[in-house]
Amino acid sequence: MATSSDGISFYFFDFDDNIMFLTTPIFLLNTVTKAERAVNTGEFANIHPHLGRPGPWEDYATFADSFRRFRDIPPDQLEPGQTQHFVDDVMKAVASGGDQWQGPSWKFFVYACARQRPLSLVTARGHSRETLQEGVRVLHRNGLIPQEPRYHTIFPVGNKDVQLELGDTKLEMTIPALKRRAIIQTVEEAVKLHGSEPNLRFGMSDDDPRNVDLIIRAMCECKKSYPDRRFFVINTHMQEEVKLEVFPVETPVVGKPDTGFGLMK
Repeated sequence: MATSSDGISFYFFDFDDNIMFLTTPIFLLNTVTKAERAVNTGEFANIHPHLGRPGPWEDYATFADSFRRFRDIPPDQLEPGQTQHFVDDVMKAVASGGDQWQGPSWKFFVYACARQRPLSLVTARGHSRETLQEGVRVLHRNGLIPQEPRYHTIFPVGNKDVQLELGDTKLEMTIPALKRRAIIQTVEEAVKLHGSEPNLRFGMSDDDPRNVDLIIRAMCECKKSYPDRRFFVINTHMQEEVKLEVFPVETPVVGKPDTGFGLMK
């Protein structure tokens, strides 16, 4: 925990392609042949805007079971000794050796765990919070993070129960819109808990340009509500690691610009 004079830094993370590269497949349906095609999350982020449009992906679409590996197996369907998909995928990545599974935000994640900074996971996955924590626990058991995270919030926004928590009563909001609500709620809870602390900092990284856009919008909304707090965004799309601090558009630019998590402690 940061000292009172330093303030408190809250770290928000998307998981896939940020903390870790996992092999969890997303299944696309060829609407002509009815055959499925598996792609990884990084591929999907690039392919998604082109689905159904003229070109190599015009015959492909997502369908009800596209993200089946991103949800929990119902407890009554788990076979003896079987683990949830997320936990299994984390174990496979770690067992593969090397560091190729480490995402561009891995170093920030390890730092936040080591320093026990309040940490939030905001992910499109639909697993339970307990499953996400168990997957992260694999990293600790293998000595890859010094301590388990000091969780502030966990929002797997693909989970129907979490969607309802976020006010999506008709279960029709998009993943980026749900992430936006999760970010705002996380900030509100932090201010409620630590409102007397003058130096609160919030930073989030994400790899999907659509999500980054809504993160910036969410952070701008939070900045307007809490102008004395600081908000940072890191865009890790294609491992670019573009860092910025968020201000309302009417704020004049003066002095040396601030550039992201580097100012967080």
